[in-house]
Amino acid sequence: MSVRELVVLGTASQVPTRHRNHNGYVLLWDGEGILFDPGEGTQRQMLRASVAAHDLNRICVTHFHGDHSLGLAGVIQRINLDRVPHPVTAHYPASGEHFFDRLRYATAYRETVRIAQEPVAADGLLATAPSYRLEAAKLSHPVESYGYRVVEPDGRRMLPRLLAERGVTGPDVGVLQREGSLRGITLDEVSEVRRGQRFAFVMDTRLCDGVHALADGCDMLVIESTFLDEDRQLASDHGHLTAGQAAAVARDAGVRHLVLTHFSQRYPDPSVFEQQARAAGFAGELTVARDLMRVPLPKRSP
Repeated sequence: MSVRELVVLGTASQVPTRHRNHNGYVLLWDGEGILFDPGEGTQRQMLRASVAAHDLNRICVTHFHGDHSLGLAGVIQRINLDRVPHPVTAHYPASGEHFFDRLRYATAYRETVRIAQEPVAADGLLATAPSYRLEAAKLSHPVESYGYRVVEPDGRRMLPRLLAERGVTGPDVGVLQREGSLRGITLDEVSEVRRGQRFAFVMDTRLCDGVHALADGCDMLVIESTFLDEDRQLASDHGHLTAGQAAAVARDAGVRHLVLTHFSQRYPDPSVFEQQARAAGFAGELTVARDLMRVPLPKRSP
């Protein structure tokens, strides 16, 4: 059975707290794992969350501030130490390639795994895998930053009533799915479009076109909400979002499950983020992220 869920490794912005590790998120998607923004301590958080180096197929870094990237050195060395049997691909802003190289070779170790470096230089498609495509869009932050989007291709949902009416049963259903037609019956006559699932990861940014493009129509949006609404000017000055701004983006984009994260240490009560998100009019499923929690993607819409 395929698993699609988010594993939260850390939720703190800038500095960790006693209860929040630096950033780190793993999206498990049909047997593949995408690690987003491995901040300091990610390797240990993976151990605590029962995520192995073998689970990782891609690493996606939004930008090269330390709370989003200092864990790269440990994660890359662990991938090599554990002799992960498949290649791992790393995506990150092209302007920060020298930072990636420094972190990759921060200390001596034996390389046993091919890690492909595929820097991001523009919006658009980055990679295609069997069950998804990976896209990027530029964000607005003091250093170059990109958000990421995982999109499953649309499929078809077979409709039993229409199949029965046309006498299509047993192995013939599979033939019709593969060939597109059978005995004059077309696939369109007995099925409907099954919209592919969509996931977006938006970290440090002000409001910008990229934020809205990434969030559009997502089943799950993981998005920074560093500040509360009363500190909106502070958020803008430092290239961040507030809880209300993040929720308004999700509301307007038709997001089904909103995950707020990347919280400033100045706020001791995380429930206020939920209150402000609801006040902004977001009515869908809402999670205020905690370290080590697992959040499944919502079931497909009927």
